[in-house]
Amino acid sequence: MKNLKLINLPITLSSLLLVSIGILVIYSSSNELALQQIIFTIIGIFFFFLISQLELQSLKSLVKPLYIIIIIMLVAVFGFGIETRGVLRWFPLGIFSVQPSEFAKPILILFLAKFWSEKIPTWQNILRSVFWSAPIFLLIFKQPDLGSALTIVAIWMGILLAAHISIKKVLILALIAMFVIPTSWSFLHSYQKERIINFWTPESDPLGRGYNLIQSTIAVGSGQLLGRGLGRGTQSRLQFLPEFRTDFIFASIAEEMGFLGSVLILSLYLFLLGYCLREAQKTNNSFNLLVIFGVVSMFLFQVVVNIGMNIGLLPITGITLPLISYGGSSLISTFFSLGMVASSVKDRVDPG
Repeated sequence: MKNLKLINLPITLSSLLLVSIGILVIYSSSNELALQQIIFTIIGIFFFFLISQLELQSLKSLVKPLYIIIIIMLVAVFGFGIETRGVLRWFPLGIFSVQPSEFAKPILILFLAKFWSEKIPTWQNILRSVFWSAPIFLLIFKQPDLGSALTIVAIWMGILLAAHISIKKVLILALIAMFVIPTSWSFLHSYQKERIINFWTPESDPLGRGYNLIQSTIAVGSGQLLGRGLGRGTQSRLQFLPEFRTDFIFASIAEEMGFLGSVLILSLYLFLLGYCLREAQKTNNSFNLLVIFGVVSMFLFQVVVNIGMNIGLLPITGITLPLISYGGSSLISTFFSLGMVASSVKDRVDPG
């Protein structure tokens, strides 16, 4: 019973259920990739329990070294990384690869949580937080990895909102964003611009830039209530649906497990995020509170964007579905982040 108290059951059970669904869907198409995902899960669970048993405050002293290390890794990937389909995101490590941009997310959460736990949200400090976040954003955007870069922005915004920023400053930042976002168009790559344009009229290029969106919505719709059954999805198994184990795994699940399977996934995410927010309300430690909000912001943004693009509500962006999509770096990074939340809960329940 004593060991059971060391385990955060709400986070552990909900996250393992989500991982199990992902592994099951991956296994229905590839035994080898499913085995790799199981290995990634074991590594992720190890880091989850390791971090969850630490005092979250003890990580404060590691924030600056971790920030420097991740900056070095993001720079080094341009010189030593492997290029896949025109992007540089991974370091090769034998049969596996490491994606530094995934680990930049929890590290930035820790960095900004420490920063705002010690500062008040003046304009000077807001600019300083932008200054520290910008190198990570720009290096990831340069790879290019627009999905992860936008996740960095979501983390920055989520933690800033939790730092007791005034409504007046929020409105001013919103106005600034309204002017900045249109100007960012010129910095996008041509294929990114085409994705946004074809989001509105995918039928104008059904075999080109509109192909992914059309096939994804077909897969989601064909699942109906109960789905076609595991391994029987025509869109994914016949290779009509691209990236059906990563970016478009939700469409694959919707096709094979139907509406009920999709609702199950959404319910698990809702339970997990709801639990994190409830625990955030109970903590009286500002650093822990900001860490939880950073993790929730990261999680919520990725879930909304991934599912949104799978069902045709948002433009296609390369972003994984947390705990479900195939990929070691994303899975381990997510478990690391959830470990930070579990650690903050443990600190509140057992401060001694």
